[in-house]
Amino acid sequence: MLDKRPPRDLAAWLSQITSEEIPVLRQTVRRLDEARQNIDRVGGRQITDIVLQDPLLAVRVLAYIQSVGSRRLRGDITNIAGAVMMLGVEPFFRAFDRPQTLEGRLGPQPAALLGVLQVVLRTQRAARYAHEWAFARHDMNVEEVALAALLHDTAEILVWCTAPELALEMRQRQHADRSLRSGVVQQAVLGFPLAELQLALCHAWHLPELLVTMMDDGNAQLPRVRNVKLAVDLARHTADGWTDPAITDDLSAVQGLLHINRETLLDRLQVPPELVPRFLEDDRGRSGAGL
Repeated sequence: MLDKRPPRDLAAWLSQITSEEIPVLRQTVRRLDEARQNIDRVGGRQITDIVLQDPLLAVRVLAYIQSVGSRRLRGDITNIAGAVMMLGVEPFFRAFDRPQTLEGRLGPQPAALLGVLQVVLRTQRAARYAHEWAFARHDMNVEEVALAALLHDTAEILVWCTAPELALEMRQRQHADRSLRSGVVQQAVLGFPLAELQLALCHAWHLPELLVTMMDDGNAQLPRVRNVKLAVDLARHTADGWTDPAITDDLSAVQGLLHINRETLLDRLQVPPELVPRFLEDDRGRSGAGL
């Protein structure tokens, strides 16, 4: 599988990804196996918690629901708890028995495996941020916002699975020149920005329009979409620590979203204490410049 030529254009990428099994994390398989062994004592909440730690299984569950549920019910399933409830415990385990693992798929390419696992960690962090901020904003459905953040970069993960050499090239280009924007690198290497592939996949899987809207940065004028986007941005910029110059702008934007001051935000984010003075000074500098 890994020695095939990469798809030539967006349509080819969409066709290849949707025709192949989406792998899940090895840790997810272990946790599902443990739950299956105690199936009489396992409820929907425990299954939901397992799914929400794995963006790949989460998107598989949502796509599966769209393929088996009635049209009316499918439109209402915008979170994993609802999907698990609709399926039921035993049918869930039958539907996702012995899935392929990400580690098994990319095992022959350790650099690619490390790269994609870093992206997965980033999506998990984005989901945590989105959940916390949606809760602080008294959002009507916090789980939807967190799920949209978790799934926001699914296309990027699947590029690592499908053409790891191209994913590595994109990462290397950005590491060599930190000023390069992600979309520019993606266009140069793939021929299109990943946001286009992300939306195309969402439509191919018939994901609920509400979730698709929240994953589309073009709708960032909407508060819930802005919540998702800022969580994804901050998770991306802090993936290698708190040194990225873009973080200061991220913090200011999150302050505006939550209507809190910089000190409170830094405390909630658990920013390393030694970095707090610099971020506070940046904020004071911005405030002074605006006077």
